[in-house]
Amino acid sequence: MIWSVVLAAFVLVLPVELPDKTLFASLVLATRYPHWPVFVGVGAAFGLQVVIAVTAGSLLSLLPEALVSGVVALLFVVGAVLLWRSAEDGPEDAEDAPDREGTSFLRVAAISFGVLFAAEWGDLSQLATAGLAARYDAPLSVFIGAWAALLVVSGLAVFLGKKLADRLPIPLIRRVAAGLFLVFAVVAVVETVRALT
Repeated sequence: MIWSVVLAAFVLVLPVELPDKTLFASLVLATRYPHWPVFVGVGAAFGLQVVIAVTAGSLLSLLPEALVSGVVALLFVVGAVLLWRSAEDGPEDAEDAPDREGTSFLRVAAISFGVLFAAEWGDLSQLATAGLAARYDAPLSVFIGAWAALLVVSGLAVFLGKKLADRLPIPLIRRVAAGLFLVFAVVAVVETVRALT
């Protein structure tokens, strides 16, 4: 385990997810269903999505170093631009959760898993996780850092709910996340230039 990689993944993924649709989807689910099954389902969905992203990034790392760092730089630049442009938008609408019928623990966890697993595809945090897995040869460390960040965000949404959503300075969080993405993009560009020379 490489703690600096765990921290890098955590610090990069956390601000990306705070203003994201998955936060609001978790919040909506938690207002309709009991908190613990929602948290378990959401956490499992995030865990599987992180495994997929780390696997994709690790496979990407098998390519030549200059190509990998160039692709990673491009992923982070695209992420930074998307985050910066979305800083003026309002919170994304959360996907509607199904009605309360059949609200056993397992059913609520399954509903929460399905909603969040579908919502997370192609998400900026998934791209960031794949980029980090491609950049570092530490898939377990990237997994732990990214999943921990996602669990923190979902825990905040599920257990603190609406109070948190009303107080988040979403434009500022998105700009900070865009800045983090740019820093990682610059590092990847420097690595690309070094690999080519």
